[in-house]
Amino acid sequence: MISTIIILAIIMLAAIILGLAEIFFFPGITVAGIGGILCAGGGLYYAYSLSSTVGNWTLFLSALFFVCGFLWFLRSRSFNRIALHTDVDSRLQSTQDLGLKPGDKGISMSRLAPIGKARFGEINVEAKSETGFIDENTPVVVVRVEGYNVIVDKINNPDKNKTV
Repeated sequence: MISTIIILAIIMLAAIILGLAEIFFFPGITVAGIGGILCAGGGLYYAYSLSSTVGNWTLFLSALFFVCGFLWFLRSRSFNRIALHTDVDSRLQSTQDLGLKPGDKGISMSRLAPIGKARFGEINVEAKSETGFIDENTPVVVVRVEGYNVIVDKINNPDKNKTV
């Protein structure tokens, strides 16, 4: 009977360790999680096959040890050593802050289909074409600046000269 309890304790301890490893070290569905589920299921099946009293005690004690291990990991300083502690403190710079204004001339650095890169002096920005596609290395002019969008058009665009 003692050997049965030792085998059952080892199986359930393996389930608890693999389950905690899955949660804290290998998030997602990994071998640890699948192994933990198989150990827990097999251990409980084995415990309930002995008797319902043994099965109930095994379930209760395993759940208790799992919760205690979970709380210990959350409060432990060793967990804090491997946790990510960086903060993102950068700020997205608005294109209005760059000093671009309607009428500024530049060149497209990539194809604007309808969004791409453009250069105005020493300033590289993401630009949006107002009237369709603009090929790379085409002279462009700023039509307007809206928040984070620089709206551009080809210089001497013949579509602008058409009357409707």
